[in-house]
Amino acid sequence: MKLKPTLLTLIALLTGASLTAAETKPAQPGGKLPGDVAISFVQVAGDLVDPVSVAAPEDGTGRLFVVERPGVIQVIKDGKKLKKPFLDLKDKTISSFLELGMYSMAFHPDFKTNGKVYVAYADLWFNGATMIAEYTVSKANPDRLDPESVKIIMQIDFPYCNHHGGQIAFGPDGYLYIGVGDGGWEGDVINAGQDLHTLLGKMLRIDVNKSSGDRAYDIPKDNPFITPLQQMTLFGVSEEAFSKVHPKAKPEIWAYGLRNPWTFSFDRKTGDLYIADIGQNHWEEINMQPASSKGGENYGWKFMCGSHPFPMIVKKNPDGTETAADPANYPQVGVPPIGEYSHVDQGICVINLGVYRGTEYPELDGVYFTADWGSGKVWGMKQVDGKWQMQELLDLADGLRPTGSGIGPDGSIYVTHATANYGGPVDPYTSERGAVWKLVPAKKVGKDAITAPLAAQ
Repeated sequence: MKLKPTLLTLIALLTGASLTAAETKPAQPGGKLPGDVAISFVQVAGDLVDPVSVAAPEDGTGRLFVVERPGVIQVIKDGKKLKKPFLDLKDKTISSFLELGMYSMAFHPDFKTNGKVYVAYADLWFNGATMIAEYTVSKANPDRLDPESVKIIMQIDFPYCNHHGGQIAFGPDGYLYIGVGDGGWEGDVINAGQDLHTLLGKMLRIDVNKSSGDRAYDIPKDNPFITPLQQMTLFGVSEEAFSKVHPKAKPEIWAYGLRNPWTFSFDRKTGDLYIADIGQNHWEEINMQPASSKGGENYGWKFMCGSHPFPMIVKKNPDGTETAADPANYPQVGVPPIGEYSHVDQGICVINLGVYRGTEYPELDGVYFTADWGSGKVWGMKQVDGKWQMQELLDLADGLRPTGSGIGPDGSIYVTHATANYGGPVDPYTSERGAVWKLVPAKKVGKDAITAPLAAQ
């Protein structure tokens, strides 16, 4: 079938966005994972204020660290929350609107020897700008960070109060990755996703072990959008060579075309990167960047939402009704996601949980888990004969809203939940308390364990 030119096609051509055939359809709920995969959530800790992510160092202490959105990091030690937090930044964190607050933390790969920790939060005094700050553990108390050791690594400013992203994590290459949303409002009104001149709507990759010029960090030499100073040559240069010239691109960019990558994680075994990108009105999507990637992927936003054109293209039926056009009939911009689900009736906010690579539950090995904050549904994904399958594994009871996750030293997956009233201004301390749960096979739930309640069938 010969495709007719569309506005989507013309815009993509004019902006240099890549066009690929819609040959690989993303997985959608309804698939089947190999084996008998059945899971449950077992409570690890409760009485937490809007917990949004979990982190754990590989230092042999067995501690879990829980990020609370108002600006506090709590320590879970020997199954109990310590009386004093690891870090308290409530006086510097704005959290009156749900999409603002302290987002995440990451332990330096050499934390056991250097004691360095990185925190991402929305700064109250800089109009909600994302601050990436470095702290060092107190010499007097290993369960506290030294507030005087703070070093600001990066400040990312935003035009609006939503779509800030906020997840940070060290990749297997030792570099710090940062998920940054498109800056807010709706529909990417500032065209950030496809604009290489801004950090918004991107995955960033920086080296925190070095500094360069006025930066408190360095740019990895193999980041994809670095154009060295050079003389201009107009003729005799291939189109492919010209396509790699981006003299004004932000060198921190690793990948682009993202709407709001609130959560992401790396597969501890393969190094593959999974990005849960929160969708607009119709689709939520999961992207996967293989460990072999050299960066530079365009994940499509705002030309695409999932594997579907944005804005949604509709066709008028003879009876006057409208239905969504088949996305296979239209060009695809960028790299399609590996999975997607309906924003209309299956959820409203995709949350990355991660790939299980622990030794305790070998039956879960290699399964990627994702959930939705709005619906409480939890899915598992895995490739079967080269094709991704997406199976619903849990439907949590109303009020259980997954907000984030983290991987323990043994490879276990931990999930945070919080009701986190949407809108603002809202005091998080007036909300129902949240909790941290451990993802376990249903057959291996302990007799006295507290499990997450499921929705009535």
